[in-house]
Amino acid sequence: MKNQSGGVDVGSEKLYTQDEVNNLRKDWKESHSSQAREIEKETQTADKQKRLNNRKVAKLVKKSNRILVSISSHKLPFDLFPDTINIEEGRITIITRQLLSSEVHSVDIKDISNIFINTSFFFSQLIIISKTFEENEIRIRNLRTKEAIFVRRIIEGLRIFENKQIDTSGYTKGKLVAKLKELSTTEIVT
Repeated sequence: MKNQSGGVDVGSEKLYTQDEVNNLRKDWKESHSSQAREIEKETQTADKQKRLNNRKVAKLVKKSNRILVSISSHKLPFDLFPDTINIEEGRITIITRQLLSSEVHSVDIKDISNIFINTSFFFSQLIIISKTFEENEIRIRNLRTKEAIFVRRIIEGLRIFENKQIDTSGYTKGKLVAKLKELSTTEIVT
């Protein structure tokens, strides 16, 4: 018995003509190929995001492990427990040493609100004002004046780079320090 669509009904099952079978196969292939294309696009997008994330992580690791400048305090006639300032691309680490202990403060460049230098006859004092640090300021005494001025210039340059969102991981250490010195050329009266 033929039904209205041209197929033949046999009991409760429908029999299809060759044209209907071909059309069904074509429709099935098209729907599956479009799904395959969507899956491929999603896979490519995920792979691209993964590569971008890997690059970002590599840049962060490179930036966080490069110490650009490191200076220590000096007392007369000698300093058994010198304080140290390590300047990295994204943060400053201050290590304060005492007889049997040491204290380490890390301040992100973006969290530094100001830097001051107090000079005296022999040495200078660097004061770093932090937006987040509990006591709000970190003082490092007994620094050579030229070193204190140099460190201040480097920190000010890094603050400018951070505010302008400039990626510094592509620079070599020497080129980056030179650019930072160029960027912060304010004369300091001593």
